[in-house]
Amino acid sequence: MPTTDKGRASVTATEAKNKFGRLLEKAMQGGVVVITKHDEPKAVLISVDEYTALSRVPESRIDTLSAEFDSFLMRMQRPGVRNSMRAAFRASPKQIGKAAVVAARKRV
Repeated sequence: MPTTDKGRASVTATEAKNKFGRLLEKAMQGGVVVITKHDEPKAVLISVDEYTALSRVPESRIDTLSAEFDSFLMRMQRPGVRNSMRAAFRASPKQIGKAAVVAARKRV
């Protein structure tokens, strides 16, 4: 990259356009272009096909997690569990300590 007399980088508009074109072509061909600032990644340039493939994966995971959460929430909303949770939140530190000891003994 050419430099000016003060050590600053100098790039013509044509050079910048050509370089961007090469980076864009790389991304469109399936490559990944990482854009950095101060040596830290800040953005990624990828093709639409790659984006589509990546964006579909979490949907199924989110649906699975949503179903698991809904099931967990239904179990938590039963009266016995609700009362137990209410009691746990209202417990004193001494009561919590005793409950922890009882639970630990059951696991051993």
